[in-house]
Amino acid sequence: MLVWLVAGDVEIGEAELNAARRRALLVLAAGGDPHRELGLDSIAAERLAAELDTPARRAALAAALDRLAAEAEGLPAVSGALAALGSQSELAWRSLALALLADELADEYPAGTCPPRSGGT
Repeated sequence: MLVWLVAGDVEIGEAELNAARRRALLVLAAGGDPHRELGLDSIAAERLAAELDTPARRAALAAALDRLAAEAEGLPAVSGALAALGSQSELAWRSLALALLADELADEYPAGTCPPRSGGT
């Protein structure tokens, strides 16, 4: 996910981000299996995107994607994807929220591990 590469360029305070991700994870868990695939249409990603949204953050994301596009010159598939993100700010913003949520899930459950199941073993 290209937006994940520039997520660090969008300034979001650690406390604000952690609290917003916790709330998004609760929304994810309340919807059933918290380990189902996440997507751009996920209510958890949508809520996280809405909670963190500010004009300054969207501008920072757009600028970071522009810088990445300059670095991706000569890579047609990457350049095309970055052009799509650059022309669709809502898609780019929702993609950032999804990347932040996926990053949190990856930190919580590293590769090869599973969360404990409720109700026993």
